[in-house]
Amino acid sequence: MEEESSVKLHGMWASPYVLRAKLALNIKGIDFEYIEEDLANKSELVLQHNPVHKKVPILVHNGLPVVESTIILEYIDETWPDPPHLLPKDPYLRAKHRFWAAYLQQVMDILSKPVITRSKPTEDEKNEYWKKMDMAEEFIKADLFPNGCPSFQDAKPGYLDIVLYSFLGTFDVVEEFYGFKHLTAERYPFLASWTKALSEVPQVKDATPSRVKLIEILHEHYQVK
Repeated sequence: MEEESSVKLHGMWASPYVLRAKLALNIKGIDFEYIEEDLANKSELVLQHNPVHKKVPILVHNGLPVVESTIILEYIDETWPDPPHLLPKDPYLRAKHRFWAAYLQQVMDILSKPVITRSKPTEDEKNEYWKKMDMAEEFIKADLFPNGCPSFQDAKPGYLDIVLYSFLGTFDVVEEFYGFKHLTAERYPFLASWTKALSEVPQVKDATPSRVKLIEILHEHYQVK
């Protein structure tokens, strides 16, 4: 039986979506038990807690499962309401952060598709990616950060920061494996600076998967027929 204060996270170490949940728990200072899952041989708990999608991450709080990474982020923020807050308190700012998080997910999906199909990005996919990234570079800055890259010297990362980092935090892995530079400081100075600032936050650094191991697992994934 789950203990009253039990917090468990079922995940797979290389998943950017699991990284989101880990970051939120770390940033909020919540103690949790991490349970590594083998997605090629899904446990009964994964099938029980997420019977619809059968995916991780799964947050289990006091025996109750919560699924889908962005829903987990909001659940964590609402359940543990003490600072630091993941989403702004102002409803309009919250809506903006959710909008841009959803937009970044669309950009992330472009690079996720080749992984699923065990292929490399096509020229059309690369061009679509760069077009959407150009929009993100220009309009996220103008909409939310007109004074420049956010600083984490006196503030903790929040909801939008977590979604961004889950996507771009290991950009060099994608560059090495796919063979194209998709986040350069020359083309995307704002997004590159933002990602770098996040990478230096202790709670973020501690949760970031090993670059070497990510390269290894990508090679293994592509060799599976």
